[in-house]
Amino acid sequence: MIQSIIFDFGDIFINLDKQAILNALQKLGLQEWNAALDELNEQFERGEISRNAFLQGLQQQLRDATQDQILAAWNAVLLDFPQHRLTFLQELSKKYRLFLLSNTDSIHISYFEQQNGKGFYEAFYNCFEKIYFSFEMVMRKPDSAIYQRVLDEQKLDPATVLFVDDKKENTDAAAKLGIKVWNLQVGQEDVTELYEKDLL
Repeated sequence: MIQSIIFDFGDIFINLDKQAILNALQKLGLQEWNAALDELNEQFERGEISRNAFLQGLQQQLRDATQDQILAAWNAVLLDFPQHRLTFLQELSKKYRLFLLSNTDSIHISYFEQQNGKGFYEAFYNCFEKIYFSFEMVMRKPDSAIYQRVLDEQKLDPATVLFVDDKKENTDAAAKLGIKVWNLQVGQEDVTELYEKDLL
C-alpha cells in the first residue's frame, strides 16, 4: 500500500521547453550543445560549482554574450505552472506523505520563485514534508544514492513509496531499489491523472 509519493518537478508540475534553451544559446553564438556543457550543467545541478562559475563556463563558449543574456537563455526552459496541478497536489497532501526530488540548479529555482511569486511557490512547497533539490544535496538522479538518502532520512519502506518522474532512467533507477514508479509521458499524461493509473 502506497503511503508516500516522491515527485519530480520539471514537466511534472512546471512545464518545460527543453529546446528553448538550445535555441536561445544558439542565438547567442553557440554552435552546438557539447560534452563540456553537459559536464558543466551536471556539476551545477550537483552544487559542485557556484552560480558565477557556471555562468563563466557558459561565457567561455559564448564570448560575445553578457551574463544577463545568458541567464535569460538559461531560464527560457521554464514555462507555466498550471493551477490545476497545484490544487490537485494540495488535496493529495491531505492523504499521503509527499516529497519533491528534482535535478535542478539555483538559477532555475530563483527564476521559478520570482516568476510565480511568494504566495504561489510557498503554497507549492507547503504540500511537501521535505524538498530535495540536487544542487543542495550534491548528488543527482539517476544515481541510486540520491533515492537511498531520501528513503533513509524519511525512514521510508520502498515498497510503500511511489516515485513519479518523466525520465525513464530516473524511474528505472528508483525501481531497482524496490520503489513503485510512474514514468509519466509528457504531453500524453498529466500528474493529475494519478488516481486513474491504479498506482495507489
